[in-house]
Amino acid sequence: MATNKNLLDRFRKQVRYFNKAFLNKVLGQLAGTAHVPFAMVFHQGRKTGKPYQTPIIVAPVDDGFIIALTYGPKVDWYRNILAAGRCRLLWHEQNIEIINIKPMDPKLAQPVLPFFERTFLSLLGVRDFAKMWRAN
Repeated sequence: MATNKNLLDRFRKQVRYFNKAFLNKVLGQLAGTAHVPFAMVFHQGRKTGKPYQTPIIVAPVDDGFIIALTYGPKVDWYRNILAAGRCRLLWHEQNIEIINIKPMDPKLAQPVLPFFERTFLSLLGVRDFAKMWRAN
């Protein structure tokens, strides 16, 4: 008999697959446009050097962005930008160079997020966040 944790893990895996195969393509069309909480992060594979782009949830702050790591800190795009120490975001139709990325305590990140994002991410059980600093 499957435990609740196993069922939740299987559900999350199916959601990740759906998002990667379908939803990210839709979000890719919206990310970076005005009035949406999504940005497109452009990064390179840490082993291959291959260019990638991934839609992510962001909240702007004075010196950069708070990002939600909806699938945790072990996803490839996040590991790629940590390894590089930089990336580029398309946010509200502007290209923004990011020069530093660090994990962030959720107790500090959550209050900065707009109500809708904070509520949505909380319902999904997202507990991992990071801060990105923009180049000046």
